[in-house]
Amino acid sequence: MLVVKALHIGFVVAWFAGLFYLPRIYVNLAMVPEESTAERDRLLLMAGKLYRFMTPLGILAVALGLWLWFGYGFAGGWLHVKTTLVILLIVYHLYCGRLLRRFEARQIARDHVWFRFFNEVPVLVMFAVIFLVVLKPF
Repeated sequence: MLVVKALHIGFVVAWFAGLFYLPRIYVNLAMVPEESTAERDRLLLMAGKLYRFMTPLGILAVALGLWLWFGYGFAGGWLHVKTTLVILLIVYHLYCGRLLRRFEARQIARDHVWFRFFNEVPVLVMFAVIFLVVLKPF
C-alpha cells in the first residue's frame, strides 16, 4: 500500500502542476492583442498540450486515491470534506478544458484579471486538502 500512496502523491503533485500553470496561460491569452495571432496560436498550442498531458495525471491521481480509500477504509468527516474538494478540483479541471475550447473559438468574454483570480482556486483547495489529510480535524 505504501507504493500506491507514493504513486498517489506523485500523480497529485504532477496534476496540480498542470492545474497551477494552465490558468496562467489563460491569463496570458486574455492579454494577447487581437492582431497578435502568432502569440495567440503559440499559447493555445501550449495550453492544449498541457491539458492533454495533465488529464491522465488527474485520472491516475483520483484512481489511486480511491484505491487508498477502499484499501485503508478511512472514515471520518475530514474525508468527506476532502472528497468534496477533490470533486471540486475535477470540475475545475473540466472547466479549464471548456475554457480552452472557448479560447480556441475566440469566445472568451473574461479579462485577464478574472483569470488571475481563477488561477488561485487550486492553491486554496490544495492547502485545505493538505490540512485535512494531516490534521484530520473531525
